[in-house]
Amino acid sequence: MRSIRLGLAQINCTVGDLDGNAAKIKEYCRRAALQGVDLLAFPELSVSGYPPEDLLLKPQFIADCREALAQIVEFSRELEEMTLILGCVDLKADVYNSAAIINNGRVVDIYHKMYLPNYGVFDEERYFKPGAEGLVVTVGGVLVGISICEDIWYPDGPARTEATAGGAELIVNLNASPYHVAKGGARAHMLADRAADNLAAVAYVNMVGGQDELVFDGQSLVYNQAGKRVAMGAQFEEELVVIDIDAEAIAKARQEHAEWRLIQAEARKRALPLRRALVGGETVDTAKPPIKRVERSEMEPVEEVFAAVKLGLGDYVRKNRFARVLVGLSGGVDSALAAALAVDAIGAANVTTVFMPSRFTSHESVQDAVATAKNLGTEFIDISIEPIFTVYLESLAPIFAGRPADAAEENLQARIRGNILMALSNKFGWLLLSTGNKSEMSVGYATLYGDMSGGFAVLKDVPKTLVYQLAEYYNRKSGSEMIPARVLTKAPSAELRAGQKDSDALPEYDVLDPIVRAYVEEDRANSEIVAAGFEAATVAKVTEMVDRSEYKRRQAPPGVKITSRAFGKDWRVPITNWYKESRKNS
Repeated sequence: MRSIRLGLAQINCTVGDLDGNAAKIKEYCRRAALQGVDLLAFPELSVSGYPPEDLLLKPQFIADCREALAQIVEFSRELEEMTLILGCVDLKADVYNSAAIINNGRVVDIYHKMYLPNYGVFDEERYFKPGAEGLVVTVGGVLVGISICEDIWYPDGPARTEATAGGAELIVNLNASPYHVAKGGARAHMLADRAADNLAAVAYVNMVGGQDELVFDGQSLVYNQAGKRVAMGAQFEEELVVIDIDAEAIAKARQEHAEWRLIQAEARKRALPLRRALVGGETVDTAKPPIKRVERSEMEPVEEVFAAVKLGLGDYVRKNRFARVLVGLSGGVDSALAAALAVDAIGAANVTTVFMPSRFTSHESVQDAVATAKNLGTEFIDISIEPIFTVYLESLAPIFAGRPADAAEENLQARIRGNILMALSNKFGWLLLSTGNKSEMSVGYATLYGDMSGGFAVLKDVPKTLVYQLAEYYNRKSGSEMIPARVLTKAPSAELRAGQKDSDALPEYDVLDPIVRAYVEEDRANSEIVAAGFEAATVAKVTEMVDRSEYKRRQAPPGVKITSRAFGKDWRVPITNWYKESRKNS
């Protein structure tokens, strides 16, 4: 029987940590060897980490990546007959995003990624040259097609050529595919189609972990020739997924498929160039240890987002070598959720919370901030800003004379708090987490050098309505009201003036958030948003606020991307920009 034991190593790599990444690759090779794996695949650019961005413009970085690869190739001598498919950088007159086929101390062949994404968060055309050929490698008598990430999304891409012209029975696709809400479903549907259309097993190995704004969700997948999922890796966790691929069953399915030869003939008319390589001869029947099956289902949407933000935050802290984080608690839901995520990600012992009341801070907020810190088990520091605020007001009184109090006086409080938090961050080396959400960042309902201060914006891509859902989920998960119930029910307020509520300046969040989603994430015109049922004046107000707040967002710290379009590298609107649709339609 022709079969192959396949391993998918969904690992957490760190950009530029060539030694650490190589050590992890070797560790997973040893683990796979103990399970009798014949073919072990790693994610896209595992050696360098993804995305290496402008590091790829440094010749020394390319040289060091190649040296790290050479060390792994030499190490592969210890693995006997195991073959590796390893994501790496290749240099052949130009730089390529590549997959090296490694066996017993030699590089058998190297595949170059053919379709380079250049949209959203991706800039691969800036760094890489596209490959020109598909690759089918014979491993132990099984024909294996190789592709990388974007390649598999094209129906007539390399997988089609490798299966029809090259006879590939297994397509292995290496990925560093960033997470966003609902991407998993689209990914699964596409992979099922590729497998069924090509009568081939399709194995999709994905990276896991946080890298600046991006978080990779793992969830490696294997589909059989009928398009049925037969294996799935954990979400947001490292794992070695092991499965036996029955090549004889795939060959039989093709023989019995009435139109397979017609499909092959039609596909060959549009076939891409194809190269072949040989690792070894026919499979030798050897006893293998049993595979431990793990049955799992996908996370619920809110659970998934919580896990994504938690992993992105935790990895940002760890990979940037911070020992502790700092959160300004206000008694509101955003800061409470940010603190809860930090506690879940790195432990309460590594989280300091700071409460900074003023004359406008309500008694309820005092109680809720104290209760939140106590429930979460964090260190709690109470620093009143009232004395400093008074001095500011007195100092500015002669200059402000004759003008009514407005946002200038209100924002003084936010900036005092930001200064205190940054002073603590500077003094003790703690990473300050800013706590603003996507709704606020969209419309500029945030204070530059105040509540926007920080090194990492935990909730930057989380709309306010989702903030409440995540907080409720956290309480359910914890089995108690870690975030006090009143925090989830009281009207949100910045408490920068007496009786202030967010709704004084903004539409209610259940109105604001869908307008922001349509305008920012879906590029909908104002007229389209109005046609969806929103009041024209409200839509015009919201989109105008989004437009004029770009200068603020450009100065905000990075945060985890969880929507289809996040502010940051995913959003490239010029600050100096006279095109304002809200004005055009007013």
